[in-house]
Amino acid sequence: MWDYETDGELLWPKKQRYPTEAQTRASLDHNPERAAVRGLWTDVEFLENVSALNARARHTQFADYHGHGWNFMAVFKRDRKGNLLDADGNTVDFDDPLKFSKAVHLRDIHLEKGMHCVDCHFSQDEHGDGQLYGEYGNTIEIECQDCHGTIDRYATLRTSGPAAPEEGTDLRMGTTPSGRRRFAWVADRLVQRSMLDPALQWEVVQVKDTITPGSAHYNERSRYAKTIQRDGITWGAADPNRIAHSDSKMTCYACHTSWMTSCSGCHLPQEQNVKSEMHHYEGIETRNYASYNPQVIRTDAFMIGVNGKTKGHRIAPVRSSSAVVLSSTNALRDRIYIQEPPISAPGYSSQAFNPHVPHTVRSRETQGCGSCHLTAENDNNAWLAQLLLHGTNFVNFVGRYAYVAEGEGGLEAIAVTEWEEPQAVIGSTLHKLVYPDFYAAHQRRGNELKTSHHHHGNARSVQLRGEYLFTANGEEGFEVYDVANIDNKDYSERITSAPVSPFGQRTFVRTRFAAALALPTNMPMAPLRQTQLDPENEEQPIHPLYRYAYIADREEGLILVDVTTLTDGNPLNNFLSRALTFNPDGALRGANAITVAGRWLYIGCDRGLTIIDIDQPLAPNIIASIPGLQKVRGLAVQFRYAFVADGRGLDVVDVTDPRRAHVVAGVAIADARNVFVARTYAYIAAGPQGIVIVDVERPEKPKIDQTYDANGNLRDTNDVKIASTNASTFAYVADGKYGFKVLQVLSPEWTPAYAGFSPRPAPRLIAWKLTHGSALAISKGLDRDRAVDESGNQVSVFNRIGARPMTLPEMQRLYLHNGMPYTVNERRMSPAVDQR
Repeated sequence: MWDYETDGELLWPKKQRYPTEAQTRASLDHNPERAAVRGLWTDVEFLENVSALNARARHTQFADYHGHGWNFMAVFKRDRKGNLLDADGNTVDFDDPLKFSKAVHLRDIHLEKGMHCVDCHFSQDEHGDGQLYGEYGNTIEIECQDCHGTIDRYATLRTSGPAAPEEGTDLRMGTTPSGRRRFAWVADRLVQRSMLDPALQWEVVQVKDTITPGSAHYNERSRYAKTIQRDGITWGAADPNRIAHSDSKMTCYACHTSWMTSCSGCHLPQEQNVKSEMHHYEGIETRNYASYNPQVIRTDAFMIGVNGKTKGHRIAPVRSSSAVVLSSTNALRDRIYIQEPPISAPGYSSQAFNPHVPHTVRSRETQGCGSCHLTAENDNNAWLAQLLLHGTNFVNFVGRYAYVAEGEGGLEAIAVTEWEEPQAVIGSTLHKLVYPDFYAAHQRRGNELKTSHHHHGNARSVQLRGEYLFTANGEEGFEVYDVANIDNKDYSERITSAPVSPFGQRTFVRTRFAAALALPTNMPMAPLRQTQLDPENEEQPIHPLYRYAYIADREEGLILVDVTTLTDGNPLNNFLSRALTFNPDGALRGANAITVAGRWLYIGCDRGLTIIDIDQPLAPNIIASIPGLQKVRGLAVQFRYAFVADGRGLDVVDVTDPRRAHVVAGVAIADARNVFVARTYAYIAAGPQGIVIVDVERPEKPKIDQTYDANGNLRDTNDVKIASTNASTFAYVADGKYGFKVLQVLSPEWTPAYAGFSPRPAPRLIAWKLTHGSALAISKGLDRDRAVDESGNQVSVFNRIGARPMTLPEMQRLYLHNGMPYTVNERRMSPAVDQR
């Protein structure tokens, strides 16, 4: 699907459109995207011929329109930095006029052979059996091995999927419309004939032949991957009882998927009292209308999890599938809530995931060993964090408002996007494409943002979660503000501590000096919902650590506050109180920085870095302390490493086993005030230097990539947070007494590698606003790619019965042997050992 930015100059009009209500309704009747109303593709004739733009496209190639009115674009082979690659893995220059013919177009191998849906999916798959199923996958009877066989046998040509009859359907009996057998063995080759083209046929390569030396299809990499045994060393023998990647535990496409689409966010703005027809089969009208607006479409991430019950709980690719935020506008044009992430029925975050068949199978461009295991170069820490669904802070969502802590100046919500779709970040390249009039006005203002809402206080640390803003307010303690009406014109006080009456709720806890706070997730959850315990749902219980907010207090140490009352649906019990104060023998005195990563709580205090086990939240236990780290001011955790901003600069701590945490590397950076890690880059807020960007692709060999001060405009930088909107990436910066700044870090306009997993940042200052006080901290954007924490506790809902993320022991089998890390090296495979 198109991301609204790539080659956008071809799809947006040169002059800004101001559609009428009638034009809007006419467009939405054939395309649910609100953005299309402003785009050229609202014209059906233009849409039908969008592929004619390909000769002028610089970054992609468009496909002919099919379905809904959406545009689709080609996906090409890239390295993780975003460079285009040819079939041999060589870089293709972005300026090469023949780049699209040289770079590998990652079409599914079946499509490349000329196959259509009906060549893989037969009668049952296409038409069902007359029964209604809760999951579409339950109606599928074909499996990969039915046609391709396995490592120890050729294809039986009998279906074996969830909907197959007991003995399977005999595919040898099928015929094409031209009267020929669909499958036929010709000598030792299995041939399949096209259902649409009588002259077309192809060989169905057998897995067994790819691992058999001497076969025409023999491939040593295939043999290695398919026969490597559980010891991680022995390979060569086709023994299904010993191999690591057995068909009973893994789907074929877990390795053979070349890429997959992840929808890291959709906005559904609902309009109340708008009469509209239901466009399904209901035959009714409704008074609520909602358009569909994708926000971040990515093809650079690969994730895995455990499939559902009917698929045998096997390892399969997982995608973000319904990361929805909701808004509602009433008949008076009051925005009664905006961009609220809902909570799923069992209490998990509704930033949903599901096991997925991407239909992007390749024979050569498959996932390699380093896609799921530690590499010998140790250069895939961020990739594995993504793979295991820990999240990478790259596709986080900062919506219409960014929230800023301003010390004694209080706190502020600053509008950073337009309200209309697409919700372009003000001053960005997408803003210039879609809203040229608004962009020009922004330029005339000197790039100053104009809309904000302020609240008094002494905010040191802020975190938005759903309709609430959690704050650490120094001597005022911990407080939670209601911000549901932040964009509602009928409210004079958009940020409030008591929406009805101070006697009706008390959402604060007084402490001596609340310096920082951490939430175990910034996605709304309801841990006390009982539906997660219904056996037929096969849900895992939500860990109790998700009940609490965690406050680092300079004098009192660690304070826990139970905040589940805010999501229990009962407005009468919103009275917060301490659940725990923890500071044994003053061990946490001077607590100044805090973060949660699964059952592990990291606190920066006078003694250095302290790690606390909160598996039993009300009985915490200090399990490690690293005293050499002084003046810790910022913390971030990504998979096996913690990144610490302290008096020395950036320190990297190996936390593979937090009980044995130890410093493994460091980079000297003067006045390092905070750190934020997004995929393979650490962004250090470095005071008068601005932002120091450190390449941490190899965490134990960090190196400064660049220092950016926006030509002297970043002069007092305290904090930076990264987030994505559409195809671009942004940095939101707290620049001390110089206020709030927005940087565009990546853009299709000037970073052609933008579509890679982690392209090199190229920041530009695009917007700013002076704040009421010194800008100290920014609220982190909503996690969009996090389904499980570092301890294996599920946080996001899975959309298949019995499907889930991997547990911690399952994850550890990918990178630990006997408690120690092990690595893979595809370039230097040991000789095959034919053990039986």
